[in-house]
Amino acid sequence: MGSNMNGILIINKSKGCTSHDIVAKVKKITGEKVGHTGTLDPLATGVLPLLIGKGTLCSKYLINHDKTYTVLLKLGIKKSTGDEEGEILEKKAVDEKTCDEKNVKMVLESFLGEQQQMPPIYSAIKVNGKKLYEYARKGLEVEIKPRKIMIYDMKLLKIDKVNFEIQFEVSCSKGTYIRSLCEDIAKEMETVGYMKELQRTKVGIFAIEQSVLLEDLTKETIKENLITIENLFKNLENIELNEKKLQLFLNGVKLNFDLEDGLYRIYSNQQFIGIGVIKDKLLKRDIVIH
Repeated sequence: MGSNMNGILIINKSKGCTSHDIVAKVKKITGEKVGHTGTLDPLATGVLPLLIGKGTLCSKYLINHDKTYTVLLKLGIKKSTGDEEGEILEKKAVDEKTCDEKNVKMVLESFLGEQQQMPPIYSAIKVNGKKLYEYARKGLEVEIKPRKIMIYDMKLLKIDKVNFEIQFEVSCSKGTYIRSLCEDIAKEMETVGYMKELQRTKVGIFAIEQSVLLEDLTKETIKENLITIENLFKNLENIELNEKKLQLFLNGVKLNFDLEDGLYRIYSNQQFIGIGVIKDKLLKRDIVIH
């Protein structure tokens, strides 16, 4: 297989399959190690970045990504899970004025900025080593603490006044729960609601336009769509090493370089070797593709 299967593949996840299923499939096709950054619920669709081969070593640089979602919020019904799967807990009439465009925009805009958000009880956050949804399924009470999140942008896309559904786009920080956001928006509109559909269109620099559908996956399509590690870090400065320095670098020896602290792309004979880190004028190996 060689080094051409190292990198990042953007999957456009379809409804119903788990992130785990996708990892397993790509592992089978490539014969490489595969990981992912940022799980998507089975019901959600859209951007799922997969790390393949040495690409798995890049995960530490890819975890704090901001995300963009297209969301369908259904008003008037509250569900146990905050999404399509749950049981109906409550029904509440929706005032016609509620779905007035001006009102909807005003409510959405009120969510911009930094805020505290309560995660949904059906989530994978751990309390005392147990995931929240494990407590939820057993009907156990557990104290959930709010988390600080950031909403950068909210755009109204569509209002369906017949079915009381609102479609909007949100850009937010890592750790934002869209199910909670939907419930909070509904509350602000003086009713209840749940997240009916969720599509993730962007994770950091990875957009849905770069993605591949699971059913289109073959060795060839993976190769064609793979974002190489060299490409992933294309904005970094390069350092060219001669043969002697390359050997030292590969052996983990720190090399003197009068450059600023940070990450650099390493080359030797114009060939991409990997990523190095400079700290206090010393370069050391970080990700090596060999």
